[in-house]
Amino acid sequence: MLSPQKWYLLVFAILIGVLGTYPLYLPEAEKAMADVVLNLALSEEEILDLQVIQETTLLPSTSPSSEGPRKLRVIVTAYSSSILETQGDPFITASGSQVRDGIVANNLLSFGTEIRLPEIFEDKIFVVEDRMHWRKGYYHVDIWFPSRQAALAFGSKLTEMEILTN
Repeated sequence: MLSPQKWYLLVFAILIGVLGTYPLYLPEAEKAMADVVLNLALSEEEILDLQVIQETTLLPSTSPSSEGPRKLRVIVTAYSSSILETQGDPFITASGSQVRDGIVANNLLSFGTEIRLPEIFEDKIFVVEDRMHWRKGYYHVDIWFPSRQAALAFGSKLTEMEILTN
């Protein structure tokens, strides 16, 4: 059996080993920017419209406009009321409402915010009523679908989101 002093040294060595190598796994800003440009096939305007935050996160930069809705580029995916895709009751959103057509999950906007995704759904209005895992970030929208098959068929898309109300 190890003495208490040796236990402390062992735990300290493990922490130093794990935490000491952690920064090596974080991508550099240039690599992150290159990955986004290659994977999303962005135009020059869209590339210039990205900001690097904390050297690892790319966020769209927007200038406030008094005309029309605020617009952001987002990744849009889909989810369903599957136990594998939700926490707690799969038919209740994070805001406490029942799932239904037109519900989306987003970590940036407050509950009740109305949005549109005109490039995909034209004039259909969605309401933010749910949240996603924190690792998805703020510029990701998850649309609720009634079946897992429909959600998988939707896939993933990069599009512009219009924020109608806040």
